[in-house]
Amino acid sequence: MKKILFCLLTFALAVTTARAHDPQKFSPEKFQADMEQYITKEAELTPEEAERFFPLYREMQQKQRKIYNQMKQARKCKPTDEASFKKAVEKRDCQEIELKQILQCYHNKFFSVLPAEKVYRVILAEDKFHRNAFKQWGGHHKPKPMPAKDKPKDKK
Repeated sequence: MKKILFCLLTFALAVTTARAHDPQKFSPEKFQADMEQYITKEAELTPEEAERFFPLYREMQQKQRKIYNQMKQARKCKPTDEASFKKAVEKRDCQEIELKQILQCYHNKFFSVLPAEKVYRVILAEDKFHRNAFKQWGGHHKPKPMPAKDKPKDKK
């Protein structure tokens, strides 16, 4: 009996440990924190700038997420005739325009808390962060090193 109990406990511990170290497990909170840290570093935001900027940024993301969720729901509906296909395309167009309007509105709000150069750097940093995240999720965890002959030479 003790051997069976010991085996069960060992198995439960192994499963729990394996789940705790699951690299595919996505945490939205960790993703958000990593992204904010990356943006802060890449755009060289001061702590004061980050404190003023990120509440606006999160507010923008919430509004965008609502539209993305609507678009996701719309993909579940399958049009059946010409009129419903046309309506689906028009609805998607409107949602994409709304996303761009949200983006433009918040870029203007960002100008009130950051210099334009830093707003630009934030935009580039966000794009770069997402590209890197997609590469990692796609199994490209480590960038391939450049062969020695292709490395750029130091300019003197």
